[in-house]
Amino acid sequence: MKKKLIIPGLLLLTAVGMYSCKKDIYNGADSLAEVQFTDSTSTLKSLVSFPLGMAAEYPLSSTNNSYWSVVKREAGWITFGNELKNDAVVKADGTYDFTRADNFYNLATNAGIKVFGHTLVWHSQQRASYYNSLIGGGGSGSGPTNLVVNPGFETTTVGTTAEPADGWQVLNGAGQFVSTGSNVNAGSKALQVNVPAGGQNFNTQIVTKAQIPVTAGKTYTISYYIKGATAQNIQFEIRPYLGATAGSVNYQGGKAVTTAYSKVTYDYAIPVGVTAIQLAFDLGGTQNTLYLDDVSITDASIVAPPTGGALTIIVDNAMKKHIQTVVSRYVGKITAWDVINEPFSDAAELRNNSNTPSTGRTDVFVWQNYLGRDYAAKAFTYARASDPTADLYMNDYNLEASAAKLNAFVAMANELKAANTGITGVGTQMHCNINTSYNMINDMFQKLAATGLKVRISELDIRLNPSEKVGNVGASVALQNLQAAMYNYVVKAYFKYVPEAQRGGITVWGVADTDSWITTSLAKNDAPLLFNATYGKKPAFSGFAQGLKGQ
Repeated sequence: MKKKLIIPGLLLLTAVGMYSCKKDIYNGADSLAEVQFTDSTSTLKSLVSFPLGMAAEYPLSSTNNSYWSVVKREAGWITFGNELKNDAVVKADGTYDFTRADNFYNLATNAGIKVFGHTLVWHSQQRASYYNSLIGGGGSGSGPTNLVVNPGFETTTVGTTAEPADGWQVLNGAGQFVSTGSNVNAGSKALQVNVPAGGQNFNTQIVTKAQIPVTAGKTYTISYYIKGATAQNIQFEIRPYLGATAGSVNYQGGKAVTTAYSKVTYDYAIPVGVTAIQLAFDLGGTQNTLYLDDVSITDASIVAPPTGGALTIIVDNAMKKHIQTVVSRYVGKITAWDVINEPFSDAAELRNNSNTPSTGRTDVFVWQNYLGRDYAAKAFTYARASDPTADLYMNDYNLEASAAKLNAFVAMANELKAANTGITGVGTQMHCNINTSYNMINDMFQKLAATGLKVRISELDIRLNPSEKVGNVGASVALQNLQAAMYNYVVKAYFKYVPEAQRGGITVWGVADTDSWITTSLAKNDAPLLFNATYGKKPAFSGFAQGLKGQ
């Protein structure tokens, strides 16, 4: 249970009074006591011809009658807060479960409410464990561990004829084995074998010095690179151990040697009871100079992660599958989607794993890290192929607060439009404060409208306590008036700078202050929405309604 910090009423009034005297950070306004925000008779959706919506959550919508009554009365559209996000519909094995999303869709449509699809491609709330499994834990791993000690014969510290390289022991043919810096397959060294005439294959024999621990029942891949001055065949042995007891040797003869390095690969299933193996090479019987390099024993069940083009194809196909699966399910039902959400970091950079790290979270998968800037065009193309008539949006936050991010966002929108990807609109979230700059709001709407695309305010809420004062700030008349004024200004600026034909709608991100993500997920002391804890209309509701009326 969280502790509440209570301060005396006089101290609270003093703190609130500090707000009303700082005209420079409130666009020239003070408590706005002379402005009356009291119009609460109209329903919001009745005031406009474009989509007017609210974000809603299924648990509250299906169990809280007061909550759902407000949504039905005020909103013609809803955006699901979570129910259509990736990790809400994608299961751990990559299959889909739309049970909750379908139930919520049916609840809304039975109430005469339309649904806005949110969201198809985002970096957060993803089934990241599944997607990382497709690319080997992130596409940067080194694959299975090679169990052979000194597999490339790179080090020699013993320096005896019995051990020409660390980790290897000569069984037969002392003096025939030498570490060499010439004729290597990779690295700086290889094993040169000077095989004399006559004898049998076991007369020139080398083995891994130590027993290599293995797991019974597993399959291991044994591989090596070899070449000779002349072509021939050689044999290798797998020597199993049941504890300290040697088992029956597995002989693999007839393995070709050519005059250029070639790779030999063999999969060996570990018999029941076997706990370790050794690998031996039988190289005698034919006079020749052989070169052996890069010996490997690995767990065959561990696959090296893809890189380069192979990695790109896997991620691209996964993104395509998700978009097509979700959009196709609701084609003709959900007629507008956030196709890509929050493509840019706070620094106005295209997101990647460096500027958007998971930092311990298990739900982060940054698609553009693997697909680059082209991920956006692909996403819109896949969505458009799945629904030829739906409105398709790109959505981001802080566009009214960061000129750099706004410019990057507009540039991408123009690129997508010029490339005929299917984009029809742009969404600005507008998680604002009572001190957000009017001028920057104006600039944002003008630049978004200049794209010629539809413009939506997609996630509107306005914090009345950006300075994080303590106490019951939501009860402050001064702060409530400043909040109402900002709601009012945002709507009027939208009307002023976005032509009627481009107005994609406005969605308020939540219903009551107590269910806002700002007071729940962020745990902030705030009251950012239109309704209070008992679902009563606040001055913010009146300011918003008057803005919709052009007042």
